[in-house]
Amino acid sequence: MKAAAFDLVRPRTVADALAALADGARPLAGGQSLGPMLNFRLATPERLADIRTLAALRAHAETDDTITWGAAVTHAEVEDGRVPDPTGGTLRAIAGHIAYRAVRNRGTVGGSLAHADPAADWISALTALGGSVRIAGPEGEREEALTGWMSGAFATQLAEGELLLSVTIPRPRPGARLAYRKLCRKEGEFAMAIAAVLDDPARAIRRVVVGATDGAPIIAEGADAGPRAHAAIDAWPGEAWKARLLHVSLDRALGDIAA
Repeated sequence: MKAAAFDLVRPRTVADALAALADGARPLAGGQSLGPMLNFRLATPERLADIRTLAALRAHAETDDTITWGAAVTHAEVEDGRVPDPTGGTLRAIAGHIAYRAVRNRGTVGGSLAHADPAADWISALTALGGSVRIAGPEGEREEALTGWMSGAFATQLAEGELLLSVTIPRPRPGARLAYRKLCRKEGEFAMAIAAVLDDPARAIRRVVVGATDGAPIIAEGADAGPRAHAAIDAWPGEAWKARLLHVSLDRALGDIAA
């Protein structure tokens, strides 16, 4: 099928983009989620605002404590090391197993977080790291922690007329480890189960995130985060076969940390 007719605008600044959104436009970055929705006419916006080249969304920055990626940084740029990876390579590896290279060339980190598919990688991985997102809107800018970002499948704290600007990731301390496991039917498909575990003894942080739950991820923190996450999976209302996959992915990630 073909998309319904729409107007395309190319804002030059974040202020221009926000003005376009206020006028009813829908933001378009990599288009790897929105494109198919347009073609199947699951989405029929009258206007799109192409934000993929906005300088503010393409930038990245580092401090002693954090790294920040602009929302329009692509999966391929993470995979290729063109933006800093505070985990020493784990985020590069995660990026390299998102869909296929053609998708990674255009798909963006911010687009994935804003779309909030429960089976997407960045929601789970960056939540485990304690990341946060910067948002601009009619009332100014604000920051939201990823631990409370998703309220359900494809549902986030992003309000109408707001634009996701960047994601900030705290640097794990020396000796910290991030383990990430996902189960897919085959390479390139969305995950059927995801588990991300951060163990950062220097900051006394142990965080477990279980994703691909068909809704918001399961998040547990503290020394007993693993057992509490397993208990949450047992209480999860989904099908038994899916719960089994969630348990397996979590056991594997916890095993990686223990090893």
